[in-house]
Amino acid sequence: MNNESQEIREEPRHQEDVQDALREIQALLARLRRVEELIPTPEGTEGEAGEELPQQQHLAQLRKTLEELHPADVAYVLEALPLDDRLLVWDLIETEQEGDILLEVSDAVRESLIETMAPSELVAAAEQLDADELADLAPDLPRGVMDDVFRALPSEEREHLREAMSYPEDSVGHLMDFELVSVREDITLEVALRYLRRYDELPDHTDQLFVVDREEHLRGVLPLNVLLVNDPEVEVGAVMQTEMLTLQPHDKAETAAQAFDRYDLVSAPVVDEKGRLVGRVTVNEVLDYVREEAEADQLAQAGLSEEEDIFAPVLDSVKNRWRWLAINLVTAFIASRVIGAFENSIEKLVALAALMPIVAGIGGNSGNQTITMIVRAIALGQVQPDAARRLYRKEMAVALFNGLVWGGLLGLLAFWLYKDVRLGLVMTSAMTLNLLLAATVGVAIPMTMQRLGRDPAMGSSVLITAVTDSGGFFIFLGLATLFLL
Repeated sequence: MNNESQEIREEPRHQEDVQDALREIQALLARLRRVEELIPTPEGTEGEAGEELPQQQHLAQLRKTLEELHPADVAYVLEALPLDDRLLVWDLIETEQEGDILLEVSDAVRESLIETMAPSELVAAAEQLDADELADLAPDLPRGVMDDVFRALPSEEREHLREAMSYPEDSVGHLMDFELVSVREDITLEVALRYLRRYDELPDHTDQLFVVDREEHLRGVLPLNVLLVNDPEVEVGAVMQTEMLTLQPHDKAETAAQAFDRYDLVSAPVVDEKGRLVGRVTVNEVLDYVREEAEADQLAQAGLSEEEDIFAPVLDSVKNRWRWLAINLVTAFIASRVIGAFENSIEKLVALAALMPIVAGIGGNSGNQTITMIVRAIALGQVQPDAARRLYRKEMAVALFNGLVWGGLLGLLAFWLYKDVRLGLVMTSAMTLNLLLAATVGVAIPMTMQRLGRDPAMGSSVLITAVTDSGGFFIFLGLATLFLL
């Protein structure tokens, strides 16, 4: 982040304070709407003797409240507001802050804001950002705007931007930050300290200096705590650490996230295939990546896209949701046909209608538990495709145990309610078989998605529910028809 944009940033607030700010903004917006309804005033009109109108007072208070917020907090407020209020608030934000806020908001909200901005305003906002931040924003900006920004950049920044945009979104290169501090190994710590004092402000999350030779090959790292506690006359090469974790631009971002979690890193160097230092990855970028992936997985499990804004127009939300609803409709129809095939059995033994939702519901719950565990393990890199057989055996054993225990308990309850031993045995058998089916499908869905190169969580909740509902109904009603009727 450049110094100019850093100067306007307020301190981050606690979550309770952000909620208070959101409530204050919502109250000001509500009062502004009421005043506009009661006192409709043409734009640009002022009160007598230059007195501010009530609308102007509320707008001034809104602007003051927004100026006191950190860009991430402003982004949170914008995401929580309906579209009309969001755009009104967005018009009150200073151009110097717009770039930082666009980086913080969700993709859907960012799109809604960019649509309302003039090209010149977009260029002004983008020029406040560094190359790595521009690379994040570039896919959402019009081509003409990016051309103007690109031409306005210094040659070094232009090269950094070109490099950052050349890497896939799920790569280390896309997360890479070009702002770092490097020193040579043949200088003393005193010289290194004097070099640091030349900076107005160190790059964010600087916990170590990178030691390079004249060709920019990475030789080691010098943690700041080592720099501060050692004799200033000692050379950097004598105290630098040569055992370090390095990343390459084409490494998976998921790999970097796992390394940061495992080793509690704040930053890590990124080197090219020749060992030259090209950038670094910092913990804030990793956390953003992990958060975005977690949100995407959570939505994907329900068959939703992360592009949807909670306050999006109705048609946009319909387009986002219809695909998996259509699939759900088909599977629900199949489940109804399964039940329809056993209408005669249900008519003869009404208890079946009361008991069959239990079998299907428990199976769906168990399947979702299995899928959640497998998806999480895949995300953490703990599961490889060749581990499928072991996972099947393990989950089948868990399902068998749960089926016999909880199915046996339900069988006893069925016997107690309906005084029929055979119904109790059918209930136990159906529960066990459906849990085994849920375990099989719960492993198969994410593992198959992984092999196909798709998100393992995609539609998993919808698919597992469909299978356990139809399968549970078929197993339970089929056993009941076979052994009871």
